[in-house]
Amino acid sequence: MNNPRRLHAFAKNAKEIARREQAIQRKVDRADKAAASGKAKKSRAMQAGARAYPTSFAKQHLKKPGLESKLALRPMYDAPYYKGSDKLLDMVALITGGDSGIGRAVAVLYAREGADVAITYLNEHTDAEETKRAVEAEGRRCITMAGDVADLRFCEAAVAQTLEQFGKLDILVNNAAFQEHVTRLEDLSEEHFDRTIKTNLYGYFHMAKAAVPHMKAGSSIVMTGSVTGIEGSKYLLDYSITKSGIHAFTRSLSAQLIDRGIRVNAIAPGPVWTPLNPADRQAEQVAKFGSDTAMKRAAQPEEIAPAFVFMALRLAPATSPARFSRSSAAIPEIGAGAWDEGR
Repeated sequence: MNNPRRLHAFAKNAKEIARREQAIQRKVDRADKAAASGKAKKSRAMQAGARAYPTSFAKQHLKKPGLESKLALRPMYDAPYYKGSDKLLDMVALITGGDSGIGRAVAVLYAREGADVAITYLNEHTDAEETKRAVEAEGRRCITMAGDVADLRFCEAAVAQTLEQFGKLDILVNNAAFQEHVTRLEDLSEEHFDRTIKTNLYGYFHMAKAAVPHMKAGSSIVMTGSVTGIEGSKYLLDYSITKSGIHAFTRSLSAQLIDRGIRVNAIAPGPVWTPLNPADRQAEQVAKFGSDTAMKRAAQPEEIAPAFVFMALRLAPATSPARFSRSSAAIPEIGAGAWDEGR
C-alpha cells in the first residue's frame, strides 16, 4: 500500500518546515540581541505633520480649570499651513470649551473656513479673549460666554445669545470637559464623580437639547469623545465612563435626528497637549505626557482640529454617525476606537 510511503513524505516535509521555522527564529534572535546591545536604531517620536511637534514638556502643574496662557510650552493651535477654502462660509458655530486647547484650534479653523464663532468657557477669561482675537484675525466674528455647561439655564442662554448675535446656528461642538485622576477607587468622592458626570454628560445633553430646536437640515453636532471611552483608563474611572457615554449619546442622537437632516458625529482623541492635563497630573508626569503612545508624543490641537472641520461639512452627509479616533498623535481611523485627551 502507498500509505506508509505517503506518511514518510509528510514526515520529511514536516522536518523541512521545522528547519525553516528555526531559520526564522535565528533571524529574530539576532535582531533581538542587536536591539539589546544598542545596535538597533532607537525609535523616535512620529513627526509626519506640516511642522515639528514637541516630544516633551516642562514640569508644570496648573490650578483648575487650567489657563493656556500659563503653560510654559503653549499648545500649537493656529495651523499656519492649513489653507481655508470657504468650506463653512457664513455658517455659525457654537463651541463649548472654546477658550483653549482643541476648542480654540477648532474655532480658528472654523473661522478660516468662513464661519462666525460663539464660544463658551468656565472662567478662563484671558484665554477666551485670546481665542476671540484669533477668530477675528481670520476675518470672522466671535462672541464669548462664561458659564457652567452643567447648568441647563446657561446652555439655553448661550444658544439664545448666539441666535441674537448671529441669527442662526449651524454647528454645535460639544467639547467642554472636567478631568481629574484618582489612583484608588476609594478616593473618588461623590462630589468629584458628580462634577465629572455633570460637566461631561449633562453638559453635552443640555447644550444639544437647547440647540437642536434651532438647527435646520444640513446642520451638524460634533462631540469630543476620547480613546479612554473605548479602552478605559485605570486612573480616570469617572472620565472614561463619561466619554463612553458620549460615544453612545452620539450614535443614539444621530439616529434620532437623521430624519431632520442633522448629522451627529464624534472625535475620539488620544493624548493632546492642552491645559486639561497639566491641571490634572503632577508636574513629573506632565513632562512626559504622551510619550507612552505608539507615536511617542502627544498630539497638538492643530492636528486634531481638521477632523472637526470635516465633520461639520455639508459635503459629507454619509458620515453620521461616525467616530474619528486618534489613538496617538496624528493619524486618524474611521469607525474605530493614551490614557487621556485634552479638550
